Amino acid sequence: MHLQAIRCARARPASLGISRPLAFVNSIHLCLGLSTHRVFTTRPWFRKEASFPQPRASIPAGAKPATPAVKAAAKPDILLEEKVVTNAEQRKADWAIMKEMSRYLWPKDNLGTRFRVGLAVSLLVGAKVLNVQVPFYFKSIVDSMNIDFMAVGGTAWTVAGSMVVAYGATRVGATLFQELRNAVFASVAQKAIRKVAAGVYGHLLRLDLNFHLSRQTGGLTRAIDRGTKGISFLLTSMVFHIFPTALEISLVCGILTYQYGAKFAAITAVTMVAYTAFTITTTSWRTKFRKQANAADNKAATVAVDSLINYEAVKHFNNEAYEVARYDSALQQYEKASIKVATSLAYLNSGQNIIFSSALTAMMYLACSGVASGNLTVGDLVMVNQLVFQLSVPLNFLGSVYRELRQSLLDMETLFNLQKVNVTIKDSPEAKPLALTGGQIVFENVRFGYRKDRIILNGLNLTIPAGKKVAIVGPSGCGKSTLLRLLFRFWDVQDGRILIDGQDIRHVSLASLREAIGVVPQDTPLFNASIGHNIRYGRLDASDEEVQDAARRAHIHEIVDSWPDKYDTMVGERGMMISGGEKQRLAISRLILKDPPLLFFDEATSALDTHTESALLGNIQSILKDKKRTSVFVAHRLRTIYDADLIIVLKDGRVAEQGTHEELVNHGGLYAELWSAQEMLFGEDDPKKPLEDVLPSKP
Repeated sequence: MHLQAIRCARARPASLGISRPLAFVNSIHLCLGLSTHRVFTTRPWFRKEASFPQPRASIPAGAKPATPAVKAAAKPDILLEEKVVTNAEQRKADWAIMKEMSRYLWPKDNLGTRFRVGLAVSLLVGAKVLNVQVPFYFKSIVDSMNIDFMAVGGTAWTVAGSMVVAYGATRVGATLFQELRNAVFASVAQKAIRKVAAGVYGHLLRLDLNFHLSRQTGGLTRAIDRGTKGISFLLTSMVFHIFPTALEISLVCGILTYQYGAKFAAITAVTMVAYTAFTITTTSWRTKFRKQANAADNKAATVAVDSLINYEAVKHFNNEAYEVARYDSALQQYEKASIKVATSLAYLNSGQNIIFSSALTAMMYLACSGVASGNLTVGDLVMVNQLVFQLSVPLNFLGSVYRELRQSLLDMETLFNLQKVNVTIKDSPEAKPLALTGGQIVFENVRFGYRKDRIILNGLNLTIPAGKKVAIVGPSGCGKSTLLRLLFRFWDVQDGRILIDGQDIRHVSLASLREAIGVVPQDTPLFNASIGHNIRYGRLDASDEEVQDAARRAHIHEIVDSWPDKYDTMVGERGMMISGGEKQRLAISRLILKDPPLLFFDEATSALDTHTESALLGNIQSILKDKKRTSVFVAHRLRTIYDADLIIVLKDGRVAEQGTHEELVNHGGLYAELWSAQEMLFGEDDPKKPLEDVLPSKP
């Protein structure tokens, strides 16, 4: 189930055109160092720019990879950067999370949730009051046993019996109150988990493409999973553990002081101080081990998911042993950290038990001395014992709650830091819906580069006329696919502007912009769902008839209809259960169903045979003419676009030449060279081979 969720999370939008699986950020990789003045921990902070992985050298088939190679390949591309913080800063971050979560406990706009929280607290206070009454009834029962029942008669039996009934009723009442409390509060915790998880997921989808290109899905998914599980414990602790535990301790301490004097009160006070101080300091020391375990857990999840997603590549290069070694290396780190967590927990539990046992021994000694001197009864001895054990429950609870609370806060830290990542591509305050009048697209003096040291578009000026078929060609790296990404506003231009019907796309709403654009990428992204769902993704409210009609126009209906499950056939993860040509036709079906005013085809038919490609392109051409759609074809194979109304040739981030096919061939420039090379290779080599792979680079 967990891997299924990961697979769903890795589905990519059709417009990305990304040729490799996306990876999430490394979630938590933390350490702790000591100085003479203060303790330092690290927690994740997001940085704006991500590094990208370098290709690794392959290892011989069947050979066991060397440890350094495994470590090098496993080194993550982190968006979560370590930052050293003091304990005070860590506590400040923890309080910020608790403050944020308190909004879900007492929401201003939800009286139902407030009522449930108030009722749950009332039931809890009632349970605590009943619990404190139990030792009193137990004392009365024991003292009544010292009476000569034969001499006193039925009265003694009545008193003893009533005490036993009261004792049982009190315990039953306290238990019922506690269970009712859990039932009343359950919906509060689950609603909070749903709202936080949905908020984080929505924020992830709003984040920029740059974030998703450098993410590591396995590690971050594991961190989010831990964080959502920590929400329930944190909310429960805030309502049912912190205040109620303090209330119960106060009641027990007050009773001991009032009933038995200053010595018992002193022992209680010393025990409280020692127990609390030991628990807090030891738990703070253990924090580093938990962080290390989280980091190793994230790394192991990232390695496992990455290998499984790229299963075919592992098989192609016979690198199963290498992948197992990578995974085992990550598990070794998790093993070491987990052992430290377990041994430090044993130390914490031992220290807590020693402190409590010492206090119990001292109190029992005082109580026995009181009984021996005649100042206390046997019932008092029993009551002291009961109260001390009653005190042990909240004390032990407080220790475990503090420990688990810190663990939950650590697990939730990545979850809430994700929500702090700024969405840089968003609607401007004055954004208006895109008003299309024809569909003219203008790139005006556009400058853009993914990195500062590599400019892709350098002062680009081009115009795509409304209602025309325009082709963009040129060598690899000249910026053809970048045009589409900029038009979708996956990135914003660094200089210049992009206009659609005279409107700067930075000043129109993202929803209306992306609704107006449709794209068929070369690498077709499909969800691990049915054929019908993948086509209907273009327009979610489409009927079955509309889905099938779109499939017919994309020349895929006959194939799908011949399968046993027809449109309910599952395509597998990333569409691996159907062919490349079928995937592309599904993507075209999706685009036809969406029916946007602006159409982009990025090598949309590269996986089709010549006959199918010719028929499909003819169908697309008729759609474009009938509806007068503005269309852009990014192509390497010039035979697919020679009939375009305008062909724009890019080189070095600028327009090298443009015109019709005949004009460009007669001009004798770069396009003519590309066309000549295509003609020369036709019949001798694969005519679908990208031409820049066979042409020498232009000086």
